[in-house]
Amino acid sequence: MIETLAAKDYYVATFLLLGIGTYVMIAAGNLVKKVIGMNIFQTGIFLFFIASAYVEGGTPPILTVEGPHVSPVPHVLILTAIVVGVALTAVALGMIVRIYAEYGTLNEDTLQEVRHSE
Repeated sequence: MIETLAAKDYYVATFLLLGIGTYVMIAAGNLVKKVIGMNIFQTGIFLFFIASAYVEGGTPPILTVEGPHVSPVPHVLILTAIVVGVALTAVALGMIVRIYAEYGTLNEDTLQEVRHSE
């Protein structure tokens, strides 16, 4: 099993990115760090989809060519997900700027204290 995982380094990298992203989103108290963790997690998901779409000896899906064909659908989905991820990051950072302007802090614990005191 270890030889199989070593041969497929992209799966190890995928789960490493997913783990790091999850840890940062849960452990970080700063909202900007949480957005960075979300982006790391998204990158792990992108890598997983692209790596799972790999076909050994695959060719473009042209019907005149023989052999196994590579499906373009995962690549198109990932391109769409990247665009959505960039938009989500922009909205999150815009909200963070607004939160900082309103409360003067980005620390999650401090924000909860301020919200409870209102």
